[in-house]
Amino acid sequence: MQYSCPVTTMARLDQVITNVVDIFLEYADDGGKKHRLNKEELMKVLDIEIQSPELKGAINADDIEEAMKMMDKNQDGEVTFHEFCRCISNLAKSYYNKKTGKDKRGKSKEQEAEQEN
Repeated sequence: MQYSCPVTTMARLDQVITNVVDIFLEYADDGGKKHRLNKEELMKVLDIEIQSPELKGAINADDIEEAMKMMDKNQDGEVTFHEFCRCISNLAKSYYNKKTGKDKRGKSKEQEAEQEN
């Protein structure tokens, strides 16, 4: 009699959450303070870990510089996990808006046209 081990697969959201944590910890421990990303580490994360043309096209060096300023609330030149999560959330919102045809304020093109009239 053969026994097969049950294959345990994580739900998609489980994978997303564990990946965000694992990616942050991997790059945050690369240099600088432990459990924080400096600007170079953040750029490396975004460059290596984002491969989708839709997301990659939305990120450039100026955006990273601006994002770093916005995320780094305590102005120490490094990003905490909480600040990193805000960055990921903003990328997800940007992708959602692009996919649903909404602008940065969450309005569709149709809603914009109605307001103009």
